[in-house]
Amino acid sequence: VQLQASGGGLVQAGDSLRPSCAASGRIRSYAMGWFRQAPGKERTFIATISSSGSNTNYLESVKGQFTISRDVAKNTVYLQMNSLKPEDTAVYYCAARYTGSIITSTQYDYWGQGTQVTVSS
Repeated sequence: VQLQASGGGLVQAGDSLRPSCAASGRIRSYAMGWFRQAPGKERTFIATISSSGSNTNYLESVKGQFTISRDVAKNTVYLQMNSLKPEDTAVYYCAARYTGSIITSTQYDYWGQGTQVTVSS
């Protein structure tokens, strides 16, 4: 499975973005996750969605602000990000693992290349 993240950009505080993660193959049986890494910091879990789409989990600080979703037909996962803040600035990565359950750790099998999100104040 190859993952291609896109949809990042430069926005102002309060704006929204919806990065997407397109998979080269079917990801119906894969749990998916989004992570972010700010300069000089470790990669941090943001959100995960189960293979069925019925279960999700989020970093506490982004609950109510970010929403993860998946489109099975398009083999694509999205991260809707609203009310963006400067501290949301980071490279955002998507990841996949062949399992039905959600995964909040970094124990994913496949990673995308990342998409830059920059939020100006």
